[in-house]
Amino acid sequence: MRHLKGRRKLNRTSSHRIAMLRNLVTSLLMHEQITTTDAKAKELRRIVERVITLSKRVPLEDGGVEAGAAEKATPDRLHAIRLARRWVNDREVLRRLFKEYSVRFRDRQGGYTRIVKLGFRAGDNASMSLVQLLPADRMPAI
Repeated sequence: MRHLKGRRKLNRTSSHRIAMLRNLVTSLLMHEQITTTDAKAKELRRIVERVITLSKRVPLEDGGVEAGAAEKATPDRLHAIRLARRWVNDREVLRRLFKEYSVRFRDRQGGYTRIVKLGFRAGDNASMSLVQLLPADRMPAI
């Protein structure tokens, strides 16, 4: 049986694949948009959506975001930061995730990213996509 075997291998070893996805997650959160292949974009979306949801999970006690957030962090918030740290390589991006993105996507129940198909790459004809984080005021079309 092949239950729970639905992830793409992307023709890489598991350690290479995890390292590559960590770098893609960090780059997307840093630059808010990146260009990559379709398969990588679809795998990247799964991880980024979970990481942003982690950042929203436990707000600060006073509801605000300030510089001394680490001292006021509850154990649940600290746990969420440590779980997000598995996927985000850069300390500054991690701070931005828990300060800016958690506030930006506070009212959104998922769907923080958009994948736009760009066509095919010139060298090897791989289908390319643009992965973007949605703006704060963007509401999904129904």
